[in-house]
Amino acid sequence: MPRMERKSSAENQAQDSPDCILQPLSLPEGPGGSSSISEAPPSVPCIFCEERVPAAEQDKLLKHMIIEHKTVIADVRLVADFPRYILYWRKRFAEQPITDFCSVIRINSTAPLEEQDNYFLLCDVLPEDRVLREELQKQRLKEILEQQHQERNDNSFRGMCMFCNEEFLGNRSVLLNHMAREHAFNIGLPDNIVNCSEFLCTLQKKLDNLQCLYCEKTFRDKNTLKDHMRKKQHRRINPKNREYDRFYVINYLELGKSWEEVQSEDDRELPDHQEDDWSDWEGRPVSAVCLFCEKRAETMETLCVHMEDAHGFDLPKIKLELGLNFYQQVKLVNFIRRQVHQCRCYGCHVKFNSRADLRTHMEEAKHTSLLPEVKTWDQPEYYFPTYENDSLLCTLSDSESDLTAQGHNGNVTIISEDTSKLQALKQSSVLNQLLLHECLKN
Repeated sequence: MPRMERKSSAENQAQDSPDCILQPLSLPEGPGGSSSISEAPPSVPCIFCEERVPAAEQDKLLKHMIIEHKTVIADVRLVADFPRYILYWRKRFAEQPITDFCSVIRINSTAPLEEQDNYFLLCDVLPEDRVLREELQKQRLKEILEQQHQERNDNSFRGMCMFCNEEFLGNRSVLLNHMAREHAFNIGLPDNIVNCSEFLCTLQKKLDNLQCLYCEKTFRDKNTLKDHMRKKQHRRINPKNREYDRFYVINYLELGKSWEEVQSEDDRELPDHQEDDWSDWEGRPVSAVCLFCEKRAETMETLCVHMEDAHGFDLPKIKLELGLNFYQQVKLVNFIRRQVHQCRCYGCHVKFNSRADLRTHMEEAKHTSLLPEVKTWDQPEYYFPTYENDSLLCTLSDSESDLTAQGHNGNVTIISEDTSKLQALKQSSVLNQLLLHECLKN
């Protein structure tokens, strides 16, 4: 990834901010050009006359053709390029009568002849129309993939974070990953997005209009909107808003299919009699992130080797020496994640200006292995992950030896009773026996 320039005083201000984390965090989604907002397309003419409307207002043209020319175009939403579609049929209708292409629909057929009327339906039942729609879809997909390729490799992107006003120069993925990591706002992997600048501009306009991006309610001021999106966890876009479909490559893959239909297609087409044979299925490897840097590894063993070689932190050895069970490992990982996120050395409690400075200090002073007392991090608050998508927590060992160690340490996992039948629980609860025993003893 190219080196980035970051223009903001946010990092300096962070030093004076409280250490508490008030919002969900996410690790970077992994390694991922600027697209200028396309100029307004030319106006589109009517198929039959000289009436013209802007391409973005195609509904006006469709209404005009129904009222003035009694012509209906079926499934307009499946037409990938409406202006080209209209220009093609404008040329063809000038060459041959409309009845050679359109189905004729007679309305008021039982009324007197003077009250009857004919409407014309242009649809993909006509082979020529079907081929045209497919060719327009292929052409649009080709253009979108070319645009996506250009954006993925463009390092002249310039964009501003919508939440902290930090400016980013370079590749678009850095800004998108920043918003996902620092603000828990994830609109998807950068490689899945096209026309990124227009997408971000669309979202920024909604925020400027004090509109929540998820529930799309409008609020009286910016602070109220910010609190709402944080408390309701609405820092994401509304998946049902079709306005965003054009910014995702998956929506261009097949004619007339949305991303939901494409994703569910494979499951629908499985034969009912097919056996549930999962023997050759290979799960997608979990990519866990190092505790101290951005290094990723697909196995716990590889990641542990990296942390020991690069940072002098031997997690298996620490686990063995301290006799950590699974839950204590979870708390230790979450504790270290939080300290590193806050740029604080847990060995000497010194706070640094950046994670890079912290990492250099801890490696030179060998503080990565200088853990504080167990009681410092073996606290209930560290049951909760520092990062919502921390895959490292899923790779921690939960072996028989952990269960044995858990018994020796006196840490017993407590499973709550089923409260769905509260009255029965009150009558049969073991607490009744304990209370009775205590009363008799007193």
